[in-house]
Amino acid sequence: MGTYITTQKPDATNAADQKAPPGIKYLDMQAYVGITKHTGGREATDELLSLCHIQDAREVLNVGCGIGVSSAYIVKAYGCRVVGVDLSEKMIEWSRLRTREERIEDKVDFRVADVLDLPFEDGRFDAVIAESVIAFVADKARAIRECIRVAKPGGYVGFNESYTNRTPTPEIAGMIRREFGVDLPLLAEWQSLWDASGLNDRTFNTHAIDARREVQGRMQWIGAGWVIRAFGRLFRLYLTRPEARQSLKAQFGSVSVSLADMGYAVFAGRKEPS
Repeated sequence: MGTYITTQKPDATNAADQKAPPGIKYLDMQAYVGITKHTGGREATDELLSLCHIQDAREVLNVGCGIGVSSAYIVKAYGCRVVGVDLSEKMIEWSRLRTREERIEDKVDFRVADVLDLPFEDGRFDAVIAESVIAFVADKARAIRECIRVAKPGGYVGFNESYTNRTPTPEIAGMIRREFGVDLPLLAEWQSLWDASGLNDRTFNTHAIDARREVQGRMQWIGAGWVIRAFGRLFRLYLTRPEARQSLKAQFGSVSVSLADMGYAVFAGRKEPS
C-alpha cells in the first residue's frame, strides 16, 4: 500500500477505544489491543541483529514492525535510523505512540506498507529484517525477494520465523488457517526458500520453543506497563464481544495442540556487493 496515515497523535485510550473490526481474527485482535509477539523474544531479536551486523548499519528497515518494540530497541541499542512498516494502520499508530513515550520519534519513520510491494527504491537500506511476518504471507518467495530488493548491495537481510516439524492434521491446519491466517511452513520449506534466495554468507539457525520462557520473555520485551494496558483492553473486548471469546478459545486451543511440534528459525544473508 505504501501510503502514510494521519499524523494525528493518538494516546493509548483513544487508540483502544476504536471500534474493533468485525470477525476478530488473530492479527486483528493484536492490532486492536496493541500487542504483538514474535517467537524467541529479545534473544531471537538479538541473534537476528547480530547476524545482520546492525552495529554497522546507518538505516534499517523493520518489516511488520507491529507495535514498534524492535524498532525502538534498535534505535536505542545501536543508534541507527529505523524505518518501520506494517500492513495495519492501527499497528503504525501503536508504534508511533511507543516511540513518543520513549522519546525517540525523531529517529524512526513509520508508514503503512505491504511487504509484497515495498514503497522504497532499490538498494536503500543497510539491513532489512522481519520477525514473524513472512509466515503470514501467501507468496513467501516474493516477499523475500522484495526485502532483498530494497537492501543495499553488501547489506543484510534477515528473518525470524516459526515453523512446524511435521504436517498438522487437516483439522489443526484448518483451525490455524482460520484463526491465525497462516499456513505454517515446514522447516524444510523455509530452508528451501532461503537456499533459493541468492544471498551470500547465508545462516540458518533453528531453536526449540520453551513456552515458559516465551511468556516471561514477552513481558520483559514489551514492557510490563504496556502489557498490563493491552490485557486490560483484551479483557474489555472479551467481556463485550462474544466473537472475541470464541476466537480466543480457538486460538489458545490451536496453540496448545501444536506447540510441541513447532520451533523457530533465525536466518540471514548478505546481498551480493555491486
